[in-house]
Amino acid sequence: MRITFAPWGETLAELADAARRAELAGAEVVWAPELHRSATVSAAALIQATSTARVGTAIALAFTRSPMVTALEALDLDELSGGRFVLGLGTGVQRLNEDWHHARWGKPVGHLRETVRNIRHFVAHATSGDEMALEGEFEPMRIRGYERPYPVQRTEIPVYLAAMGPAMTRLAARIGDGWISHELCSPAYLAERILPEIDAGLAQAEGRSRQDVELVVSACCSVDADPASALERVRGHVGFYASVRTYADFFAFHGLGEAQQRVVEAFRSGRGAEHLAQVVTPEMVDAVTLNGDRDRVVEQLAAYDGLADAVKLSAPTHGLTPAEIRAGQDQVVDLIETLTGGRP
Repeated sequence: MRITFAPWGETLAELADAARRAELAGAEVVWAPELHRSATVSAAALIQATSTARVGTAIALAFTRSPMVTALEALDLDELSGGRFVLGLGTGVQRLNEDWHHARWGKPVGHLRETVRNIRHFVAHATSGDEMALEGEFEPMRIRGYERPYPVQRTEIPVYLAAMGPAMTRLAARIGDGWISHELCSPAYLAERILPEIDAGLAQAEGRSRQDVELVVSACCSVDADPASALERVRGHVGFYASVRTYADFFAFHGLGEAQQRVVEAFRSGRGAEHLAQVVTPEMVDAVTLNGDRDRVVEQLAAYDGLADAVKLSAPTHGLTPAEIRAGQDQVVDLIETLTGGRP
C-alpha cells in the first residue's frame, strides 16, 4: 500500500511545513481538504512546499464551483506542481450546497457525472480553440470563442471521487481514476460494503478493470507510547462524526448503533459536537480508527493491505487544542517514516 497524508496547520505556513515533513518522511501524496479553507488554495501551498509527492484535494466540493472554474484551477495547479496534481472531488451534503453556497444540488450522482465529464472535456480542449458543446440535465456546457493562450502541463488530470454510499461508490468505479473514502473507514467496512460496489461499478463500465481505479482509504491515526493517551486523543474525533445521524448505517454496521445513539442524544442535549469524548466508548474508537502505540497501529494498518491501494493518514483534530493536534501529527509523521523508511 502507498502511504499518503492529510496535513493539518493552524496557518497555511504550518500546513505547508507539515506537508514538507511528510514528504521527507516518505508520504507519496499529500491531501488538502475543503471546509475551513479553500482546497485549491491549500493545494497550491502544499505544492510550493513539496517537490516529489503528488498533491491532491480530498476533497474539493464539486458543485460550488462551475466545472470550468474547477478545470482552470486544476490546470493551474498541475502547471504549478509540474504534473503532480490530483483533483479529488466530492458532493458534500445538500444543506451545505444549498444553504451555505447557494449551489445547485440536483441528483448528486448524475450531477457529479456531468461535472467530471465537463472538467475532463475542458482540460483536454482548453488550448484548441474548439467549441465546447455538451448536453446535460445538470451541467450543460456551451463555450465558444475560448482558447487558453498558455501551454498546459497535461491534457488529462487524474480525477478521484469521494464516495460512501453505494450509488456514488459505483460511479467512482465507473468514471473515476480513484476513489477516496470517508474520514472513518474500517477494513471490515471497506471489504464488505465498499469493494462489492466498486466491483459492481466496474462491471457496468466497458473496458475498465480494478487496476483503473486507485482505492484510497482514509484512516484517522492516533499514535502514542502510552496507548491510553492515544485512545483519549481520538475520542473527540469519533464523537464529532458519531453525532451526525447521516452516519447511522456506518456505526450500525460495526454493531455500534446504540453507542452512536447515546452520542446523538448527548449532542441534542446541548453538548457541542467537538466535546463528546466522554460519551465515546473505547469500542467505538477501536472499530473506526488506528490508535495505540506504534506497534499496535502498524498492526491495525496492515489490515487494509490487499483491500486498499493507498491509505491516507491524518491526525485527530476535533476537541483538541492546536498544541495537542501538533503533537499527534508529529507522531503520525514519525510513523510514516517508520513505514516507508523515509524519502530516498
